[in-house]
Amino acid sequence: MNPLKGMNKQDPLKRLVEKQSAQKEFSPMDPPDAYMPPKTDSIPYEKMSPFLQVLMDEHVVCLNKLDLFEEALLRLQKNGLVADHQADPGLRDFFSFLDKNIVAHNQKEEKILFPLLQERLLQKGEHSQEPNPVTAVDMLEDDHIRLMQLAAVTFNFLGLAVRLPDPASQVMVLDAAIEQGKSLVEILRLHIFREDNVAFSLAAKLITVKEFQEMEKRLPSE
Repeated sequence: MNPLKGMNKQDPLKRLVEKQSAQKEFSPMDPPDAYMPPKTDSIPYEKMSPFLQVLMDEHVVCLNKLDLFEEALLRLQKNGLVADHQADPGLRDFFSFLDKNIVAHNQKEEKILFPLLQERLLQKGEHSQEPNPVTAVDMLEDDHIRLMQLAAVTFNFLGLAVRLPDPASQVMVLDAAIEQGKSLVEILRLHIFREDNVAFSLAAKLITVKEFQEMEKRLPSE
């Protein structure tokens, strides 16, 4: 079974195209204000709502899986495509976790938390000053899309490298897969840091206790 088979059900690429078509293009040398961390004090875990604590607990599990995935990539980079019984389970486990857990986690954020947080950020002026304002929610949703793209590319390159008969081509594709995987690790770690320390703190300040309680009711039963 392909562990990435469920990634495209929400059609994230279509959402990305629609979002980009409605926004001004930014130069890498002139990013929108919302892509800079807002000046806000992080709220400690103990003072977060139970709803946000659920998301943060899932982040802890994800970071542990990410560490194992990174170790597997480094072993693969060192040893190449040999009979490495350590690296292969680490890679398979992460992609399975991504398909079953990370996708579901992102949907909780996008369907339950982000709509109201986006509304409050716009109301409070926590956005760029462009005609189509960009908020922290837009940044995080773009992260979700980019992470799914990187995961798909990494997974497909790894599968292709195994099947290629030409050693030189195999090495080239494997190197590309490892680099994409490393980018995935780096971006996902940064994404989790931004959510835990910036976005969730903003949510805790802008969303009421009652509203968080309603969000809890919408969480899928485990």
